[in-house]
Amino acid sequence: MFSHLYIPSFDTTAAQKARLRLDSLAKIPGSLGVLEDLAVRLAGITGRECPAFPQKTVVLFAGDHDIALHNVSASGQEVTEQQVRNFLKGQGTINAFCRTAGAKLVVVDCGMKNDMPYITGLVRRKIVHGVRDFSEGPAMTREEALQCVQLGIDMAYEQAKCGTHLLACGEMGVGNTSPSSAITALFTHAKLEDIVNKGSGIRPDLVKQKCRLIRQGLELNKPDPRDGIDVLAKVGGAEIGAMAGLMLGAASLRIPCVLDGFIAAAAAAIASAIHPGVSTLLVGSHLSKARGHALLMQHLGIPTYFDFGMHLGEGAGAALFFPVIDNAVRILTEMASLKELNIDRCNT
Repeated sequence: MFSHLYIPSFDTTAAQKARLRLDSLAKIPGSLGVLEDLAVRLAGITGRECPAFPQKTVVLFAGDHDIALHNVSASGQEVTEQQVRNFLKGQGTINAFCRTAGAKLVVVDCGMKNDMPYITGLVRRKIVHGVRDFSEGPAMTREEALQCVQLGIDMAYEQAKCGTHLLACGEMGVGNTSPSSAITALFTHAKLEDIVNKGSGIRPDLVKQKCRLIRQGLELNKPDPRDGIDVLAKVGGAEIGAMAGLMLGAASLRIPCVLDGFIAAAAAAIASAIHPGVSTLLVGSHLSKARGHALLMQHLGIPTYFDFGMHLGEGAGAALFFPVIDNAVRILTEMASLKELNIDRCNT
């Protein structure tokens, strides 16, 4: 399974060189806090002491989920298409954040319920017309799940050929907190009641209904946590699989892939189950308000860097983090060293 895909190890030599360089600069060692840790992580991912990311891209995958037909989401499936149209018009939160960061946005239909033949800018790579209700049976076939992951890998390679140096994955899919909650429960062993919250704003009674449906799906399908594709096929989603593939493809190219929130973390858990060790080559951004996000990031061992109480999705948190990444790596290349300024550390 994806045996052709080579995932390199985190480059400890490049990371150590970056740390030494940071300590040699004209500042108190460690005075820039976790910003320095971020720069070191990026060096280890890229294999370069002083990485730079002039071209950045958010790849946003869209897909629908039939579990949403149980009305456990605040909106109906039609909102997936409406929001995709909004993104393509440049009027979404993710569009605003990408413009600020100077990043490109690529929107991909990998599993929307309906076809959208009359809209410019949409990348049409549909695998399924919405995934099936996993509370009643598998969300996808194994072959469909494999195709979703391969799509994400292909998108990473395509964007790399276009000159992208930094990737982030976004998503749009009404109902996708349900599969993400199932994935979280499976990999972290947390209780669903400690994972599922109001999500996009559903009533408390629907939260209980949502937990019941997710538990029913897990018991019925019995996904194997040792097999990431099995988990994806049985309780996942097309956009979750494609995001996992994007992470794998980016890692194989030593391109950092920045995670957004809860759904992206669920995709990262799938990617990590497919290729253990890939989590060391991924970059966290914000801590989502969704309760399952912290559990997944702890499971994956990926740090987050800010908490604005966000839980939007779209890749918005990742795009918001892009300028911070730029500042972290600019420290390495644009700050003078103590030696260059003829400053003795003992006198600082």
